[in-house]
Amino acid sequence: MIVSLLYNVTRKLLSVPSVLPRRGTAKDAELLVLRHENAVLRRQLTGPVRYEPADRFWFAALSGLIPRRHWREVFPVAPGTLLAWHRRFIAAKWDYTARRRTGRPPTRTEIKKLVLRLARENPRWGHRRIQGELTRLGHRIAASTVWEILNAAGIGPAPRRSGPTWREFLTAQAEGIIAADFFHIDTALGRRLYALVFLEHGTRRLHITGVTARPTRDWAVQQARNLTADLGIRIGSLRFLLRDRDGKYGEAFDSVFQAEEMEILKSAPQAPRMNAHCERIINSIRREALDHVLIMNETHAHHVLAAYERHYNEHRPHQARHQLPPCVHEQPAAAPGLSTGKVLRTRILGGLINEYRYAA
Repeated sequence: MIVSLLYNVTRKLLSVPSVLPRRGTAKDAELLVLRHENAVLRRQLTGPVRYEPADRFWFAALSGLIPRRHWREVFPVAPGTLLAWHRRFIAAKWDYTARRRTGRPPTRTEIKKLVLRLARENPRWGHRRIQGELTRLGHRIAASTVWEILNAAGIGPAPRRSGPTWREFLTAQAEGIIAADFFHIDTALGRRLYALVFLEHGTRRLHITGVTARPTRDWAVQQARNLTADLGIRIGSLRFLLRDRDGKYGEAFDSVFQAEEMEILKSAPQAPRMNAHCERIINSIRREALDHVLIMNETHAHHVLAAYERHYNEHRPHQARHQLPPCVHEQPAAAPGLSTGKVLRTRILGGLINEYRYAA
């Protein structure tokens, strides 16, 4: 581009009368050609004559001042060569290769991340719906570009896109889910006991309904009836019972909850993570209580579990509830200064668990 511009400027200047008088323009141009040819020959006394880009530039510029019929007599190259040099310099003016970018400009990384976020958080949205939301946010982007981003990330069209994951489903339905699971307790004399635990996902409220050495189906049905009676009117807010495929439940167990218009959700075989909340609370019961107490019999186990249940529901803070216990719904009042308020300790299970309160 710069060479083409310089070439055109040189031709314009050489045509100005003040540079070359109009009457002897052709003769003066011939003299300039001959002088430059002599300079080229002196520069290359040995070997074949080679014209550098600057030589071609100069000859092509002077060719416009000399009649074409005299080119063979004046120039050391054929007229066709002069015309080729001239075309090359003129063509450079229209050559945008160095300034041209191939294709459309790339989509910014921030836009790509936002597209993937919208697709992840809204699995029923197609690429046109996502484009509309981006337009509303002030990002003008083509629907085809949104489709390319989703396709490159392996995200299929909305009608065929996979539905919510198990975790997403449990999170969305947490307020209406209560989960059940069995866990065992080994006594000091080697006898194995079984306890049935229920956990409300929304409030994290714990229910340990009973302990037995023979967990039959009839026993499990009775525990289900006891739970529904204890829940009272709150059972109307529950929509799902989540349990594994243990044979100790049975159809009669499910019918107790189905009578309350609840749907039974069964986890996949050997997939404890599908009932992760119950697995976690069972782990907490063992780690905080059972692993530190020698259980003697069913009565002792029931006493220990009942004490832990009260502590868990009424005092133990829970991260999922902003450090509030399951049965507490308001943040505590501002605490008095440590210098004026006295902190009291309440021992649970002989000091195995401690609760702290300010003195009234």
